Amino acid sequence: MTTDNKSIVQRALTELIETGSTEGLEPLLSDDFVHHRPDSTSSTKAEWLAAVQAALTPLADMRVEVRHLLAEGDHVVMHSRRQLPGAGPEIVVVDIWRIEEGLITEAWEIIEPVAQAAANLAWWEAAVR
Repeated sequence: MTTDNKSIVQRALTELIETGSTEGLEPLLSDDFVHHRPDSTSSTKAEWLAAVQAALTPLADMRVEVRHLLAEGDHVVMHSRRQLPGAGPEIVVVDIWRIEEGLITEAWEIIEPVAQAAANLAWWEAAVR
């Protein structure tokens, strides 16, 4: 099961990156797909696909290096480093995907600019003082 789930996520990302379109990604998402952001906002399948499609053109030359792709049960976790086009920043992204009946049903995403990582390591210090 976990190998199949990893394959589903790999296929979805390959379709997206190789074609520069969400057309091949769309059938891999369930109709009730939900995408969650750290700020507690969520988007539906249609909203998320529209946002991803809008970002594809300016990010067409983004480099993506998948560092880890792990699966456990119905969840797949991907840790990647991405270099935005031109002089754009390098970012680290953690995506968590939930698979149900062979389709991606839920996704969570956390993005951190590499240049800000050191500052984010000490977020708790102010609370401790």
